[in-house]
Amino acid sequence: MADFGEILKSIGEFGLFQKITIFALCLPNVILPFLFASVFFIQSDPERHCNTDWILQADSNLTTDEQLNLTLPQEEDGTFSRCQMFVPVDWDIRAIREYGLNETTGCRNGWVYYKTLYEATIVTDFDLVCDQANLLEVAQAVFMAGILLGCLLFGPFAESFGRKWATQISLILLLIFTLTTGLCPNFYLYLASQFVAGIGYGGFRLNAVILATEWIGPSKRSWGACVAQLFGAVGRAALAGLIYFIRDWRLAQLITASLFAVVASYIWFIPESARWLLDRGRTEEAKQLITKVAAINKRTVPESLMEKIVKKETEKKRGRIILIQSSVLRKYFLAVTLAWFSLNVTYYCLSFNVGNFGLNIFLTQLMFGLSELPAHVLCIWLLEAVGRKVSLMSTLLVGGFLCILILAVPQDDAIAVTTLAISGRFFINWAGSICNVYIQELFPTSFRQTASGLGSTASRVGGLLAPLLNMLAVYHWSIPTVVFSSLTLISGALSFVLPETRRRELPDSTDEAEGNSTPKNQSESNKPAQHMSTRL
Repeated sequence: MADFGEILKSIGEFGLFQKITIFALCLPNVILPFLFASVFFIQSDPERHCNTDWILQADSNLTTDEQLNLTLPQEEDGTFSRCQMFVPVDWDIRAIREYGLNETTGCRNGWVYYKTLYEATIVTDFDLVCDQANLLEVAQAVFMAGILLGCLLFGPFAESFGRKWATQISLILLLIFTLTTGLCPNFYLYLASQFVAGIGYGGFRLNAVILATEWIGPSKRSWGACVAQLFGAVGRAALAGLIYFIRDWRLAQLITASLFAVVASYIWFIPESARWLLDRGRTEEAKQLITKVAAINKRTVPESLMEKIVKKETEKKRGRIILIQSSVLRKYFLAVTLAWFSLNVTYYCLSFNVGNFGLNIFLTQLMFGLSELPAHVLCIWLLEAVGRKVSLMSTLLVGGFLCILILAVPQDDAIAVTTLAISGRFFINWAGSICNVYIQELFPTSFRQTASGLGSTASRVGGLLAPLLNMLAVYHWSIPTVVFSSLTLISGALSFVLPETRRRELPDSTDEAEGNSTPKNQSESNKPAQHMSTRL
């Protein structure tokens, strides 16, 4: 029987086909950050006052200053209240001037916003101010909850129905609900639409990387995850420019949907993972696909090798029970998912605070994106030079240390705080790329997608908790920083228990994943492995 690594060597580990596939699957990562535009660029406390146009029925010739003086209470500092107004009365203007108004109430007819940085945000369109201000964090959490559910749903879905279908369906969800989000007339429809868009986001991010990686040989496997992250960094930098020039969240949503439509036009032509087809016993389909890939890479598959591709003996599909039965894989899973969870808590706590570091929000977002580019380029080299284990430990520990240093600088020193935040985020992003590669190399083919899905789910739980953790800053500004920095440092130390997987074939059986046997093309002996769960 042929080993899939042997086949990849024959058809090309990183030929033209793999390059086209990885570009096609990673290109949408440039667009995905645009989905955060409505929750990042918000100006959460804009200048405003209650809409008091009711008084114009008494006298339509009132000046703006007269209208505000007659209808709004004043704060102790002499400014007009942002959240209170006098109760409207059915008096003529002379009585209002003579007797004045004293009874106050909350804003009944919305607000008037002025001196705003943007033309329209979800804050100004849905009036997420005053007693509704906390709904902004709810919007952020709902989107992250959608991403979490997407990982939960599309991980097992891809194991049963294929990586290709999971990727395509996720993208269609993104296209439809990115469009509907921009057209939502009220906040609750916005939440529902964003939630479903988040499901598509989680499903696509998870499966696109797996689909690309399973076609790449061990010498270039890190390219799958790192290039995806690299394209995402380009998108985060481009996001700053998009909002700087548009400044309308609805228009940004429509532009994002149109870009997803372009991706939807070619996503149907990306082939299924041959490794998955073989794992499901669909040998003839896999053979045809392998022959096509070899032709694209201008390679010839030897007849002797094709004859070895027979219907495999299948290891019993045990799914999540593998984690219960194997203490080794359970240890690996807990260590890598804790790392993924911790780095996402840190990443999104910093990202959702992009407007609170004291510098221009567009400049900060641009630096966030640009700082990630060298992180992901270096990641490709470092993973092959020093390996996965050392890379993950070092990036988590250094990133956590830089974040906790934020506590040591004055909070009004915007340059120092922003520099530390960007530097910490640089290493956290680096660690994220490593986790994407690592989790695929630790588990067998029959469980790889589910493990990636569960790991990605843990990471999205971190993203979901980030806006809620940031809310604790009302008690003391340092609480979020202490929590996410400590988590990152702890997970970095616990990564010591993980094995090194550099330049090793993806494990096909549980024994290979546990280190009890070696993939055929890596073994010095010619003995076949006892477990044939991923043999061809």
